Amino acid sequence: MTGVRGLAHANIRAPEAMIERLRCFYIDLIGLRQGLRPAFRSGSRGYWLYAGETDVLHLTIAGPGDTAPAPTGHFNHLAFACTDLDATRARLDAAGVAYEVDEVDEPPQVQLFLTDPSGLDIELNFSR
Repeated sequence: MTGVRGLAHANIRAPEAMIERLRCFYIDLIGLRQGLRPAFRSGSRGYWLYAGETDVLHLTIAGPGDTAPAPTGHFNHLAFACTDLDATRARLDAAGVAYEVDEVDEPPQVQLFLTDPSGLDIELNFSR
């Protein structure tokens, strides 16, 4: 039986100015990197951000008349598996980004909870 193998990516669609802020946030502070994005026949514009060799976050520039946020329903947050807790905290602190810390015993990890420039809640997980 064919089924889902995993989550392919998340997408954020917003006006161009917000997409630029998000691109900088996710690259400079979270640690994703900008990578290859196909040229779509539809004329869609934006960025694909990668964790390692996998595109995990797509940032799409909304077209004219398509700038209102979509209703997210009960969607709560995005979570990323991360490395180098100290360096990540240093980047967030230097940028003045507020976050909460939670330490989990099982599995042993430290979690940082913060909000991106568009208001989306983000969870960063660091194995201990």
